[in-house]
Amino acid sequence: MLAPPRILDPRVVPVAGHDGHLPGIPADRLSAERLREQFAAARPFTPEMPGDGRRFDLAREPSPAAVLVPLVHRPEGLSVLLTRRTDHLRDHAGQISFPGGRSEPEDGSAAETALRETEEEVGLARRHVEVVGTLPVYTTVTSYTVTPVVALVTPPFALALDSFEVAEAFEVPLAYLMTPAHHRRHVFTFDGGERQFLSMPWHGPGADGEPREYFIWGATAAMLRNLYRFLAHD
Repeated sequence: MLAPPRILDPRVVPVAGHDGHLPGIPADRLSAERLREQFAAARPFTPEMPGDGRRFDLAREPSPAAVLVPLVHRPEGLSVLLTRRTDHLRDHAGQISFPGGRSEPEDGSAAETALRETEEEVGLARRHVEVVGTLPVYTTVTSYTVTPVVALVTPPFALALDSFEVAEAFEVPLAYLMTPAHHRRHVFTFDGGERQFLSMPWHGPGADGEPREYFIWGATAAMLRNLYRFLAHD
């Protein structure tokens, strides 16, 4: 079976629908205290989106990886710290992503991988980070089994971006991303099948202060959708 072609420009893939029919997450469920309680309860949870779909390279064994889902305390509520990858990378060039990467044997846990990679990529020191739990593993088309590690981040902190991997870092209100009306469903059709993915476009100021669109899609959007389902789960 042939692997699906890569999606070179997700913005031009047709939007099949929006998910405004789904309920938003009440504000009280988006507090740091409630997040700690929900992850501590460890209720059984089946993710809506376990992966991207068929992998590009079926001969390559999936590699374990982890990302940090950093939820930053702000006066107006929690926000999600995201990065934009540099354009020259082999995998996920130019895409919006969580800080993270491949697990190393010495890490010992997904949380250690996520914390180490976050320090390396954006310079966020561990003393500002409180890990509260993990979401189910997500399998990417590029053959990574990714554990999303959810954490609360306390300001003030300074970032120091790895300019080789990270073009910029920015924040999006958690309430915006947990509102399904902002979740768009795309269908990419190719010879022999189709692939569906979510996007959550966000308009905000860039590093230069000028407004721009951050097109959150693919694995990052899917993991955010799984977070939405987790927080909506009773």
